[in-house]
Amino acid sequence: MTDIDYMRLALDLAERGHATVRPNPMVGAVAVQHGRILGQGYHLAPGQPHAEVYALEHVAAGTPDVTLYVTLEPCSHTGRTPPCADLLIRKGVARVVCALVDPDPRVSGRGIERLRAAGIEVTVGVLEADARRLNEVYVKHRTTGLPFVTLKLAETLDGYIATAPGDSKWISSAASRSRAHGLRAEVDAILVGIRTVLADDPELSVRHVEGRNPVKLVLDSRLRIPTDARIFQGAPLVVATTEDVPKARQRDVEAAGAKVWRAPSADGRPILRQVLVRAAAEGLLHVLIEGGGAVAASALEAGLVDRVAVFIAPRILGGGVSAVDGLGISRMADAIQLDEVLVERIEDDLFYTARVKTSRIKGRESRARSSRESRARSSRESRVESRELEAVESRESRDKR
Repeated sequence: MTDIDYMRLALDLAERGHATVRPNPMVGAVAVQHGRILGQGYHLAPGQPHAEVYALEHVAAGTPDVTLYVTLEPCSHTGRTPPCADLLIRKGVARVVCALVDPDPRVSGRGIERLRAAGIEVTVGVLEADARRLNEVYVKHRTTGLPFVTLKLAETLDGYIATAPGDSKWISSAASRSRAHGLRAEVDAILVGIRTVLADDPELSVRHVEGRNPVKLVLDSRLRIPTDARIFQGAPLVVATTEDVPKARQRDVEAAGAKVWRAPSADGRPILRQVLVRAAAEGLLHVLIEGGGAVAASALEAGLVDRVAVFIAPRILGGGVSAVDGLGISRMADAIQLDEVLVERIEDDLFYTARVKTSRIKGRESRARSSRESRARSSRESRVESRELEAVESRESRDKR
C-alpha cells in the first residue's frame, strides 16, 4: 500500500465521527510499520482522545520505523486533551504523513514545526483536497469566522414553497421530509424568519430520523414571536432581533425560555451576516436555513450560502410564495451559479444538491433599489408588522388573565 492508500483509510476512519464530533474536526489516524498496520482510530467527540492516541495506543515507545498517517495536523496546544505532537515525539514516531495543515490559529503549522524540530520527518498534503472537503464546515469556521451554511428548500416544480394564502403542507413526500430531518440532524442550528414561525408554528425538531435536535434560530426584527409558539419547546431557541427593540418585550421572550441576540440592523432587519458571525462565535459551525423566501434571498444575495439542498415535488401552483423571493436579478449573466450538482430521486420527488459558486452579487447585504420602492416596501411591512405585533400582544394578554 502507498501513502495515498493509508491516507484514504485514515479519511474513512475520520468520517465515522461525523455525527458526534462537532464542533471539533473529523480526524482519523493509522500507524504503520513496514507495511503492517499497528493501530488505527478516529476522534469520536469533544473531550475524547484524539485519533493519534488510538492509533498509537498499542505501539511501544521507541518502536522503530513507525509512520503515522493523520488527516489533520497533530495539535500542539493543550485544550481538553494534551498536545498530540508531544505524544508522537514521546513514542518516537519516525515519520508523519499529514493531509491538511490545521487552519485553527492555535495550531496552524506549529504542530508540524514541533515534530520537525524533534527530528521527525513530516510529509504534508497527501489527499489534501479530500481532507479539506471532509472538514469543510470546520475549515470555513476557522478561516472566516462564519458557519458553513446550507440552504434547504422544498418547492413545487415551478418554484413555489407555499400557495398565496400560505398553505405549504405538504409539498414534498413523506420520504423527502424524512431526508430533510436527516439534514437537520447533521447541523448545529436551523435558521428561519419570523414569518415562517407565524405562518406554520413549526417545531423545527428532528423527528423522522435518529439524531440530536439542533439549536433553533429565528430572525425577528420586532420580537413578534408568540411566546406560546411550539418552537419554544425542545432544543434551545435563539431569537435574533435589532438593537432598538423594546427591553420589556425582550424580557417577555426571555421569560418564555428563549435567548435574545441584539444585532446591528439594515432596513429595520437584523443583518444576517452579523447574526451568523455571532452564531459561529457561539460554536454553531453548520447552519441550515429553512425559510422563508425572503431569508433565502437575503442569504444568497449576501454570499453566505455554501450549499443548496432542494426537494422538488411534481406539483405546479402557477403562483404563490417564491422559494427565493426578491433577488431582482435582471441579467442572466448575474445569476447565481451552482456547481457540483447531484440529483437523486426520492419516490416521485427530486432531491437536488449543489455548491454555490462565487456570484456577481456576492457580498452585498441588499440590492440597490430606488428610494421610492424601498420606502414603500418599508411602510407596507411596518404596517403589517404592527398589526401582527398587536395581535400577538393581545393574545398573550388574554392568556395571562
